[in-house]
Amino acid sequence: MKRRYWAMMMTGEKLTENELFTLLEERADFYNRKAFIEPDPISIPHRFSRPADIEIAAFLTATIAWGQRRTIIKNANSLMERMDNAPADFIRSFGPTDLKPFEQFVHRTFNGQDCLFFLRALQHLINKYHSLENAFLPVQAKRTEETLLYNNILLFRERFLGESAPVHVGKHISNPARGAAAKRLNMFLRWMVRKDKRGVDFGIWRQLNMSQLMIPLDVHSGRVARQLQLLQRKQDDWLAVVELTERLKQFDPNDPVKYDFALFGMGVNAAS
Repeated sequence: MKRRYWAMMMTGEKLTENELFTLLEERADFYNRKAFIEPDPISIPHRFSRPADIEIAAFLTATIAWGQRRTIIKNANSLMERMDNAPADFIRSFGPTDLKPFEQFVHRTFNGQDCLFFLRALQHLINKYHSLENAFLPVQAKRTEETLLYNNILLFRERFLGESAPVHVGKHISNPARGAAAKRLNMFLRWMVRKDKRGVDFGIWRQLNMSQLMIPLDVHSGRVARQLQLLQRKQDDWLAVVELTERLKQFDPNDPVKYDFALFGMGVNAAS
């Protein structure tokens, strides 16, 4: 089926629905394996076993997950080392003098001041809501209540930034209300919520459902989705996220984001 895809790419021929389903299932199955963890940023939270450590490590790693994957992993490891490789304990208990090692941290446009704000904001959220999962949920939400993930992201963003966050910090927490695709937040949520027998995604959050997740759209997955004619919108924005996720739900309404493995994998590993 992979050869059929590349032939279609050369001729502009459209795959049938059955061919699309087969391709997406095959490629998702191929890339959703532990062998692909090591060279991916998800390897950072996989260093930990406690859910509290996993969610903090995953959130900070996802926050800086743009650019070369090797650099992302290197810098995320550096963050973990500065927290004595105990991210949850560090976030709960750090004091002002413990933040000194983070002042010079830099990952592309995410600088030391951004990092300090993120650490303080995380401490505030953990102390108030006891977990990052709860920080994404309305206070009165019932466990079985389904809401649009869009609303959960906006709620978390409001709680995280508060009323006085500098502009340079706010740009690192995407705002879908202004059209942002929120790729890094959607990726983080995929890691936390999705659960299957493969063990790549963690599935440690139980108050959001896999059917609510949105595709972590980036240049790679967007390009492949358009090549496959799964996505018509040209911009990689929130409307494109909605369009693509709804299209993928036609193949699996309960777990549409599993196809992120297929789209991203084909995008960055053209020969695989």
